[in-house]
Amino acid sequence: MKNREMTNKMNRKDFAQGARDGIPIALGYFAVSFTFGMAASRDGIGAFWSAFTSLLCLSSAGQFAGLDVIVAGGSFLELALTQLVINLRYLLMSFSLSAKLAGSVGSAPRFLMAHGVTDEIFAISAARDRLTPWYTWGAMSVAVPGWTAGALVGGVLGDLLPGFLLSAFGIAIYGMFLAIILPPASEDRAILVVVLAAMAFRAILTWTPGLKTISPGFAIIIVTVTVAGIAAWLHPHTEEHSS
Repeated sequence: MKNREMTNKMNRKDFAQGARDGIPIALGYFAVSFTFGMAASRDGIGAFWSAFTSLLCLSSAGQFAGLDVIVAGGSFLELALTQLVINLRYLLMSFSLSAKLAGSVGSAPRFLMAHGVTDEIFAISAARDRLTPWYTWGAMSVAVPGWTAGALVGGVLGDLLPGFLLSAFGIAIYGMFLAIILPPASEDRAILVVVLAAMAFRAILTWTPGLKTISPGFAIIIVTVTVAGIAAWLHPHTEEHSS
């Protein structure tokens, strides 16, 4: 009984910490999904459906690309393949977080965590020395509503805001992501080297003739696997998990 009470207390603490860490993510998400809601409204998709899409998809690039396919009258197969290519990197992130969990964590909690794996939630979860599903769920509990609410409000407002303000909202998420990765990079030289190497490799894929035709989704996967693999080989790190 005492062990169960202690476990419940730790779970509540992890959830609360995740929720606190998820607040700035939710604010950034609101700004970005706000622009998606407005874009969807201008393309004839109602506020409810833009919010519902945001709740299920949780992917800015995936949602905007999907919106283009829908507006162009594409098929369900085209839509599914588009989402697969763009969001395939989340599979790698899920593998990474799964390896940080204790072996006693079952499949259902892992699947629930996987739904909330985004770039930013992955970043704060991966930075934890001790990761539990409750921490990630705590971050999701505020980040996901922030993302969904932004799409809903943007869809309701429709065409009321000017284009330059939409652009300002659109870059907010990049500043938020930099705020996540810069502090650990400034404290750990290995992390800084990995970040700079990933940026350089991505730039090569973007600007090199022949390589720049690679889709953004596959480009991110190539960069992630290559840079992470080299870093793991040069700086191996073993983590022990309790069962």
